[in-house]
Amino acid sequence: MIVSNVSLSGCAGVNSALCAAAGEGHFGGGSHRTTLTPTGNLIVAVCLGFIGTFGFMNNLLVLVLYCRYKMLRSPINLLLINIAISDLLVCVLGTPFSFAASMQGRWLIGEGGCVWYGFANSLFGIVSLISLAVLSYERYSTMVAPTEADSSNYRKISLGITLSWVYSLIWTMPPLFGWSHYGPEGPGTTCSVNWTAKTVNNISYIICLFVFCLIVPFLVIVFCYGKLLCAIRQVRQYGEGQGFHLTCNRCSFKTGCRVKGQT
Repeated sequence: MIVSNVSLSGCAGVNSALCAAAGEGHFGGGSHRTTLTPTGNLIVAVCLGFIGTFGFMNNLLVLVLYCRYKMLRSPINLLLINIAISDLLVCVLGTPFSFAASMQGRWLIGEGGCVWYGFANSLFGIVSLISLAVLSYERYSTMVAPTEADSSNYRKISLGITLSWVYSLIWTMPPLFGWSHYGPEGPGTTCSVNWTAKTVNNISYIICLFVFCLIVPFLVIVFCYGKLLCAIRQVRQYGEGQGFHLTCNRCSFKTGCRVKGQT
């Protein structure tokens, strides 16, 4: 059962059946009124329209450039394409619904649409975050073991992309089967996991989602790029002290930097 996050204080004097439906988390008549003023809804709609259009055009451009220019088709860029695809799907399958809801001042596609919106946006968002973590680990592993770098090896990258989608599905499907649930949030024009319900079922899921889909990827990114920065700083200090400088192979995305004596 979907529980609305929107306050029911405005139900006084309204049809009791509608209030009861709202209290149980249902969209009376297939719609759900927003708590924002018309001006507030307009501002949100303008922001969503700009974000959706800008995101769609930019991510589509990334895909077009990747397909058009063969030199860009490297394993590391395939990870970036995975991020672009997940972001593009948000712009196509998510943002238009919240934009339309903000324009009309109410949720328009009912409970099923709300569940779909919450699930899809959570899935694609986590895919992007996990892909960033995989990207940082790939850069770190390349620096640690540069001799294993192979610009034509797609196996490891494909495994990382598969991991990002499977991992995201593992953490976004439980609300569909009773561990927490997807429902209206904020002003009532978007849907997500129920962040406010004070039940053990819901709180346990929120904690796990926070730890495994935010904290863990964030720590991986910080660790990997922190190690990279330390390694670059050490090599730079060593090179300057010994009269060396760094050169990089510009033709390969997976080839690390090497120290070369000045001539």
